[in-house]
Amino acid sequence: MIYTVTFSPAIDYVVDLDHLEKGAINRSKGEHCLPGGKGINVSIVLSNLGKPSVATGFIGGFTGAYIQEELEKRGIASDFVHVDGNTRINVKLRGKEETAINGQGPHITDAQIEELLVRLQKLNEEDLLVISGTIPSSLPSDIYEKILERMKGNGAQVIVDATNDILLNTLKYRPLLVKPNQEELEEMFHVTIHNDAELIENAEKLIALGAKYVIVSLGGDGALLVGEGISPLRLPAPKGKVVNTVGAGDSLVAGFIDEYTISGNIAKAFRRGIATGSASAFSEGLATKEEVEALLQKME
Repeated sequence: MIYTVTFSPAIDYVVDLDHLEKGAINRSKGEHCLPGGKGINVSIVLSNLGKPSVATGFIGGFTGAYIQEELEKRGIASDFVHVDGNTRINVKLRGKEETAINGQGPHITDAQIEELLVRLQKLNEEDLLVISGTIPSSLPSDIYEKILERMKGNGAQVIVDATNDILLNTLKYRPLLVKPNQEELEEMFHVTIHNDAELIENAEKLIALGAKYVIVSLGGDGALLVGEGISPLRLPAPKGKVVNTVGAGDSLVAGFIDEYTISGNIAKAFRRGIATGSASAFSEGLATKEEVEALLQKME
């Protein structure tokens, strides 16, 4: 089974406005709510592609109940640790410009952290875990390492989508895949990358430190794949109008997992990942299977 961890889920409350006037009453022309968080995005896209997963992490209160209900409507199983307080709400105001107000989220106790660790410790060689996103202030800064240390030896494969030291500190646990973008890669190694040769050189540093495969996402320029026993592979992104980049990176991960768990073919998984990430970027919502298949036919 595929598991996704979201440390700090949210309800994304999206409000559309003609114009935002500060200090005045503003009337919306539409609004909608979505369950949000990087791991949850991965689970939603996997569901859209016909792949089951279990969403886990921490939720609480009436907002947490809403997220759980929305996942159930999409046929997504969940196994969240329930905490005191309400899961956060992120307000997205969309007018001529977009303004975001992100909630803080509930406090998470040591006992609740331990409960999550015990659940993940039970995964086995038939499971794949996705850990992604920033670490909320109520969690220890080494929570990624704590999870991977507990899972050491259980045979489950892990995908890590994080930045800087959070990502670097997981490499000793030999994750299946890590997915920085070029800017994050530059920050990790304190360099400025000017060309493909330098991009490959720095991505392969992550392989030397323990990652089995690395995908460096390059936005509209596609992505780079490097890994053990394979030649570097650079693929362009399919052409299309970018509508919304939120969730595109999570969609890339979901597309990769969808193909990898079927065929085990890294190059095909990489290609499907790019198509899935692009499909999300080209639409208001997250990628659907039909959108992904249409883009795959256009890719070389």
